[in-house]
Amino acid sequence: MDITYLGHSSFRIKAKTGSVVTDPFDPEACGIKFPKTSATIVTISHQHKDHNFFGGVEENPLIIDGPGEYEASNIKVYGIMSYHDGENGAKRGNNTIYRINLDHVSVVHLGDLGHKLTEGQIDSLDGVDILMVPVGGVYTLDPKEASEVISLIEPKVIIPMHYKSEKINKEAFEKMNTLEDFLKEMGKSGIAPVAKYTITADKLPVEQTVVVLE
Repeated sequence: MDITYLGHSSFRIKAKTGSVVTDPFDPEACGIKFPKTSATIVTISHQHKDHNFFGGVEENPLIIDGPGEYEASNIKVYGIMSYHDGENGAKRGNNTIYRINLDHVSVVHLGDLGHKLTEGQIDSLDGVDILMVPVGGVYTLDPKEASEVISLIEPKVIIPMHYKSEKINKEAFEKMNTLEDFLKEMGKSGIAPVAKYTITADKLPVEQTVVVLE
């Protein structure tokens, strides 16, 4: 299985039987180009322009945009209800967490999660291998909150997303925390980014690992 970072909260996960693109973004909303890509499945955590640009993904994928159970090309997706804020959605609405099972690996994309997890949500995420977690704050979990969520889920691999960078739209995302803020919170400063993360079920790390994707 290969995971590549398309930017913001968007990843392409390529398995043997198909591929998944998470939260494709509108280039105008993010200020960066959305790369040409294709997928079997597209997951959308919520209906904001920087997360729902499914028109940018080729090959007529299955579009998943809410809670429920889905399957295509031997890839199973479970959508879990959550909120985009800490006030039961009163500020920014709902958010869907996706648990994606492919190639005998369980990948969870938290979307724009904005609150601590409930016991029921934690139970639904038991046994997760790879966790894609927002760390920028303002609109989502901040570095400290993200680390607390990570400690509850206990994934083998952590991939941070949705943080401030030099390339992304400064007007919209200027107040967010940086990747380095999160790595410092986790005690993992200085991790070198990689272009692609390739992993199989039998090669998952024994010790919890943070992976930074370019």
